[in-house]
Amino acid sequence: MLHEFTSEKTFRYATSGELSTAHTIIYVLHGYGQLSEFFIRKFTTLGEGFFVVAPEGMHRFYLNGTSGRVGASWMTKEARETDIADNIHWLNELAQRINPDNHPRRKIILGFSQGGATAARWYYNGKIHAHQLIMWASVFPPDLTIEEEVKMNESNGIFVLGSDDPYFQEKKDEEAFHHFQQLGFTTFSFDGGHDLDENTLSKILKEE
Repeated sequence: MLHEFTSEKTFRYATSGELSTAHTIIYVLHGYGQLSEFFIRKFTTLGEGFFVVAPEGMHRFYLNGTSGRVGASWMTKEARETDIADNIHWLNELAQRINPDNHPRRKIILGFSQGGATAARWYYNGKIHAHQLIMWASVFPPDLTIEEEVKMNESNGIFVLGSDDPYFQEKKDEEAFHHFQQLGFTTFSFDGGHDLDENTLSKILKEE
C-alpha cells in the first residue's frame, strides 16, 4: 500500500538585479533539465529596473546516466497532483519572502517550456497576484480551467513561440497560436528555435 506524508524540504532559487531599485519583479521558471543558476543568465540584459527571480524545480537528476551534468524538473506523471500542489505552495512562500510587504510593483511570471505549465497554475491558482503571465514555447496545462469572463478580459497573458521550434513543427504551431488566442492571450513569434529571444522579450516588456 502506498502512503504519503508532508515534511520539510529545502528549495533553491537564483536572483539577478537590485530589488530595492527595481520597478518590476519577474519570476522566470526554467524548462526541463535546466538549473536556475544558468537559466537566469538569459535575463541579465533586462536592465536596472528589473529584479529577476529564478526558482528551481524540486526534482534534480543526472542528464546522462548516473553522473555528470545535473538538471531539474518541475514534475513528472508520477504523483502529479501532489507535485502541482507542492509547487504552488512553495512558490507562494518564495514570493512572500522576496516581496513580504506585497509592494505594488509590477510582477511578471514567465514560464519557459516545461516551466510554462507550472507558471500558469501559479498565476491563476496561487497567491502571487501577478500583473502578467508570459508562456514561452509552452503548452497550456489541460487541467487548468479559465472562466469565460477571464478569457475575454485576459489582456495580460502572452504566448511566444519560435518559428523553428522542434516541439511545435508543421501545423502544431498554428494550433498553439489559435489555442492561446482563444484563451485571450496575445501571441508573438520570432525567428528561432526552442529558446528565449532577447529582442522579443524586450519588446514585450516595453509594451506593457
